Amino acid sequence: MCRHVAYVGPAEPLGELLVKPPHGLYRQSWAPRRQRYGTVNADGFGVGWYAEGDPVPARYRRAGPVWADLSFADLARVVRSGALLAAVRDATLSGADAEAAAAPFAAGTWLFSHNGAVRGWPGSLAAVSRTLPPEDLLSLQARNDSALVWALVLARLRGGDEEGQALADTVLEVAAAAPGSRLNLLLANGDTVTATAWGDTLWYLTRPGGGTVVASEPYDDDTNWRQVPDRTLLAASRTDVLLTPLQALSRVAPTPGRPLGMDRPPRG
Repeated sequence: MCRHVAYVGPAEPLGELLVKPPHGLYRQSWAPRRQRYGTVNADGFGVGWYAEGDPVPARYRRAGPVWADLSFADLARVVRSGALLAAVRDATLSGADAEAAAAPFAAGTWLFSHNGAVRGWPGSLAAVSRTLPPEDLLSLQARNDSALVWALVLARLRGGDEEGQALADTVLEVAAAAPGSRLNLLLANGDTVTATAWGDTLWYLTRPGGGTVVASEPYDDDTNWRQVPDRTLLAASRTDVLLTPLQALSRVAPTPGRPLGMDRPPRG
């Protein structure tokens, strides 16, 4: 369900990464090559990007398919950025919320996307949701599984966790509550990209001219694309990529009914 991509590197038009490649995200909305679940990503799309000197990203999101938006290709042709996160959506369950349910979700300097689905949603995460402060639940941006997963990640980030640890703990917690879930998460902050491969495809490309692309699937046939093993955390900068097994990052799970952070082992 869904395809997404993130990039950090030299500034270039959004369209060079999303529209121009022969199998870019734009084309993946109707003709993905490696999507295991679903065939068409027409339930919304979005792109978030960072302007030079401004740490807070801008976003452009719509509820319908990207190919039906006559303004997107023109916008992508002229807007330049050295960091972006974009996604096309195949909804787990149809429903309301329109563009609010489309990635990327955002808070502060972060952009977030979820490629996959939580099995048994929403009942499977009822207990997990109670670990969130009530105000976080009441302010969910949408009523879908991705929005709740983002709330779990964000609570950990705001609690002081590093980005990789926040993603890892969230994936392991959700996977334990809802076995069989697909939890490919993507997080950007304007300088780095952090991602998980859990149940779906994830690839990365370190470009010779500078920059790193992380994507659900390659946007061209460059032989330098590398697939991320399943159940792995990826941490990427403009020049380097580090892969770590997610189980190696496992920590004490939060106790049901208590806010996230209450059961974390002491730091130091």
